[in-house]
Amino acid sequence: MADHGIFVGFGTPTRGRENGATKVFTEFGQYLGAQQAQKNIEGFEPVFLQAHGGDLGGFFLIKGERDKLDRMIASEEFDKLATRALFIVEHFGVVNASFGGRVQKLVTSFQRDTADLRT
Repeated sequence: MADHGIFVGFGTPTRGRENGATKVFTEFGQYLGAQQAQKNIEGFEPVFLQAHGGDLGGFFLIKGERDKLDRMIASEEFDKLATRALFIVEHFGVVNASFGGRVQKLVTSFQRDTADLRT
């Protein structure tokens, strides 16, 4: 199971562009489905959040091997989809994510690397 991922967050559709936002969301889901079928990613989960007064309306959590994820987000096709999303939704962003066993490794590294800073 993958310990690496990509978090693709988004806010609400830009006013007046709601239909376009639905189209881009569908395109992105289809793209990720194709990436999974080609074994470029392990899987993905689209998530919508309940209204909460913040900027984040939902996200895609994409799981896979770090090198394959890096290649995917550096691809021309991913750039095209990200550009379309930036045009049509508020607060769009892409960031690396860690989970599973990788989280414990990061906690251990944090403790080791900051041991001399504790009072």
